[in-house]
Amino acid sequence: MTTETTIQGDVAIIAMNNPPVNGLGYETRVGITNALEKANADPAIKAIVLTGAGKAFSGGADIREFNSVKAMQEPILLSVILAVEHSQKPVVAAVHSVAMGGGLELALGCHYRIGAPGCKVALPEVKLGLIPGAGGTVRLPRVLGVEAALNMIVSGEPVNSELLAQLPGQKLFDQLSKSPESLLDEAVALARQVAAKHADGSPLPLVRNLPCKHKDGDAYFQFARNMVKGMAKNFPAPLKCVDAVENATRMKFDDALAKEREIFINLMQTPECKALRHIFAAERAASKIPDVGPEVKPRDIQKVAVIGAGTMGGGIAMNFLNAGIPVTILETKQEALDRGLATIRKNYEAQVKKGKLKQDKYEQRMALLTSTLSYDDIKDADMVIEAVFEELGVKEAVFKKLDEVMKPGAILASNTSTLDVDKIAAFTKRPQDVVGMHFFSPANVMKLLEVVRGAKTAKDVLATVMVIAKKIRKTAVVSGVCDGFIGNRMIEQYSRQAGFLIEEGATPQQVDKAVEKFGFAMGPFRMGDLAGNDIGWAIRKRRYVEKPDMKYSKTADLLCELGRFGQKTGAGWYDYQPGKRDAIPSKLVEDMVEKHRKDIGITPRKISDQEIVERLVYSLVNEAARILEDGIASKASDIDMVYLTGYGFPIWRGGPMKYADQVGLFNVAEAMKRFARNPYDDAGFWQPAPLIQKLVAEGKSFNG
Repeated sequence: MTTETTIQGDVAIIAMNNPPVNGLGYETRVGITNALEKANADPAIKAIVLTGAGKAFSGGADIREFNSVKAMQEPILLSVILAVEHSQKPVVAAVHSVAMGGGLELALGCHYRIGAPGCKVALPEVKLGLIPGAGGTVRLPRVLGVEAALNMIVSGEPVNSELLAQLPGQKLFDQLSKSPESLLDEAVALARQVAAKHADGSPLPLVRNLPCKHKDGDAYFQFARNMVKGMAKNFPAPLKCVDAVENATRMKFDDALAKEREIFINLMQTPECKALRHIFAAERAASKIPDVGPEVKPRDIQKVAVIGAGTMGGGIAMNFLNAGIPVTILETKQEALDRGLATIRKNYEAQVKKGKLKQDKYEQRMALLTSTLSYDDIKDADMVIEAVFEELGVKEAVFKKLDEVMKPGAILASNTSTLDVDKIAAFTKRPQDVVGMHFFSPANVMKLLEVVRGAKTAKDVLATVMVIAKKIRKTAVVSGVCDGFIGNRMIEQYSRQAGFLIEEGATPQQVDKAVEKFGFAMGPFRMGDLAGNDIGWAIRKRRYVEKPDMKYSKTADLLCELGRFGQKTGAGWYDYQPGKRDAIPSKLVEDMVEKHRKDIGITPRKISDQEIVERLVYSLVNEAARILEDGIASKASDIDMVYLTGYGFPIWRGGPMKYADQVGLFNVAEAMKRFARNPYDDAGFWQPAPLIQKLVAEGKSFNG
């Protein structure tokens, strides 16, 4: 049952019951219209209350119906709202907890509305690349005023019911209940009151009949467009929100409603909307591990320890402090510990200064932090995260000590970015308790957490880490064990192609500009300078021993031999002025590359921006396909989440795998075959991965 009807005297209470948020799926829509029909046909019923069971009024569209036939099956939400409007008996919406998207639009179709304090109200469709599609852009301006409504629609952000109730002249809520607990009783009382008021047959109030004007319409909407263009240049939906609200002020209600629907349907077909809807679903899917179901109960994490007070250790600790979880940081030397604690304080104080954190919250967080030089002081922690130097011998010493001192059942996690988690687990007598937790720098800011599942990692350890990730507001993606896991294994191929491109004729700035124009936050050479070119150099030195057949451009090694490690040394692929981060093209680097080309007999050629983008992006795609084949990632959408949340891939393109799907895997494979004819292709890298060839042959895509 997705709706339930109960009777209180002469009032029928229709409760949507489609957990977890009463999504307006097909069965729920049918349930509402059937219940309305029965209530209207029953002479004993004088009024109707519409509410949501459980923890929400309604969160809007049912995400389980995304891209399905059911989403467009009658009665669609527009038809349900029309049925509510045409009810002969007054319908009172009892709105509580959450009223989002279609849920709010449904409430706006009711004759009266009573809101509970603390209710979150929003039209968040813009975050999926859409505008509201069931009257939100034409009804909300009528109850809140044009400016307040447009701000809500363009931002998509939730607003508290109390705040909305305070707006001058608002007609969204006829009243607020005294408390969430008394909402239903007060809604029934209101329903009886309005039933008596309209017993004489006077027409029931409809939001559609309210006026909708702006006294300075032309100037206001032009101003709004200018603001939106600057904020959302890669997304069409925000500007369409402005158009739709302007239509509401200039057209008859039904004409504006029809135009809203037309815009909504057209936006559904845009690549940006498809990408954002994909991300919405992918983020939720990432938390689901195929063989770890709800029967696997997570361990209780009350106290956390972090080994290492450097940049990563401090940032990792802040995540837990922000979530109210006590942390003990361990270091081997007092000066390193003092330096790390000072950095944490400095980070928090900067937030306080900017008004992003209240002083009392800062003090509460720091009170949760303790520090030590002794392993004995962390032995009771429920989880310990190692964030020491990225060298297997160093990790070995730490994990042997942890195995010795930590209590039974404690989770032992490594923040390694490339090393073998199975080898690390083998340093202990409890490999089932060992897991990789790869945070991205700065760890207190970046959303991505790669959760590396070792061969012997226990299922309840994985379940625990996924729960903890949610608590500390990270997007957790599970990876198997391989060199570089998901993200760094792919970025290595991307970086190799960047090196080959400058050997063949491009400049670092051309490569960076091309990929930044595509939408990356930062090109590969600016990224190298920011991260430190010596990090990549250390990896390549290891590769030369472990994988002597793997080819790299020597330009990056030559750069490092000159001591140009990036921003930290004031020089890398670019020159930097003291105290500034502006990347200035370097004549020295230009000369170095030119000499290198001559030394290896390359005649530079003109390389188009299109080739640059395709080689960089498709190198990610080809390696990602191999990662899927190897079982390192369980699904393509997980790889997209890694790149969207950890590597600056443009959100409006949906991640490398979604982007490849949109281009068409046949076209991607054909481009790879062209690149394979390049004499600088090595070891057949550009041979399309078997998975790509299989999907092309079957006419399928990565994300189905």
